[in-house]
Amino acid sequence: MILKCPECDLPVSDKAQSCPHCGYPMKATAKVSKRKSTKRMRLPNGFGQITEIKGKNLRCPFRAMVTTGKTDEGRPICKLLKPDSYFETYNDAYAALVEYNKNPYDLDDSISVKELYDRWTEQYFATLKSESSTRTIKSAWSYCSSVYYMRVKDVRARHIRGCMEEGLYDGHTASAGTKSRIKSMFNLMLDYALEYELVDRNYARTFTLSNDIIDEKEANKQGHITFSEDEMKTLWEHVDNVQYVNVILIQCYSGWRPQELGLLELKNIDLDNWTFIGGMKTSAGTNRIVPIHPKIRPLVKKLQDEAILLGSEYLINCTDTKTHRSSLMFTYDKYQKRFCKIRDQLGLNPEHRPHDPRKHFITMAKKYEVDEYAIKRIVGHAIVDITERVYTERDVQWLTSEICKIK
Repeated sequence: MILKCPECDLPVSDKAQSCPHCGYPMKATAKVSKRKSTKRMRLPNGFGQITEIKGKNLRCPFRAMVTTGKTDEGRPICKLLKPDSYFETYNDAYAALVEYNKNPYDLDDSISVKELYDRWTEQYFATLKSESSTRTIKSAWSYCSSVYYMRVKDVRARHIRGCMEEGLYDGHTASAGTKSRIKSMFNLMLDYALEYELVDRNYARTFTLSNDIIDEKEANKQGHITFSEDEMKTLWEHVDNVQYVNVILIQCYSGWRPQELGLLELKNIDLDNWTFIGGMKTSAGTNRIVPIHPKIRPLVKKLQDEAILLGSEYLINCTDTKTHRSSLMFTYDKYQKRFCKIRDQLGLNPEHRPHDPRKHFITMAKKYEVDEYAIKRIVGHAIVDITERVYTERDVQWLTSEICKIK
């Protein structure tokens, strides 16, 4: 049908939205409604899959699967999420995948002991603060090749005992100390497996070390010894000309463990109040306050100045290496190597070890009648007495007055 434009009076089709001659609107523009899309956003790579199962009248039609790897062609390998795989709504399935991806766990109940070890150590080694602790676990694991490819759920106490008694590494059986470490390793590793429902029971904790192993371990255990007066005099005489003698003396007057020395951070050195804050290993030993004895204050101040120049966050640094920046870290292994070198160079007792300065401190504290609880607080030993531990407040000044009794 042809209409006339009200504006220009020229012919216009009744289907036209506006006059083609003058542009006058012939009728209101129809609103085009956009259909709301029901398509959901694509899940991130490696996050998992959610599929709606249609046509089966299921109460929980949304299936959640997780990505556990890739094929040789690069396609994802997916497994059903456990313990629940099907959900009433898409959002429920998505929430379950989010929770899984926060802390992924193995969905295969046929996981081998070696696979478990790899997964557990990846997490456990990150919590260790010394290379020697990591090496201890790796050494114990070397004797367990007989169970590497067993399913974790098939491991029993007899298999763990077999690793301890008959396991071979480099043609040798495990020493008493290594047997003890194998047992401890399985304790922790199977605790991890139990947490993630890979096993129903931790069989490593169903037996204890035999008396023979304990007796042999104690017989082979070398005790720590203190420094003689002549040895202390020798150390002080060489504090300025033999590198790292200062570290030994600091340990002798503060009682830090060897591992703790290298972890003392500059931010925790308070030269206004002359205190360190540091520590590790136990709840009593972590983040403890240790007064800086007057005799070692110049040594600590000098180390702090050197650390600032190095741009290091730690008080004690390994400055005799010529490699990358991370080599500044003063680890237990590095301290042990340098301690033994100083011991031999200065002609000290050849049986001295890096823990001896800690024993020397405690022995000297007892000799000069430092309060028993002050000693425990300084060296990080647990205080059993509930009155002292819970109901008694001790300030830094008290600790300082006690440590200053040591001459």
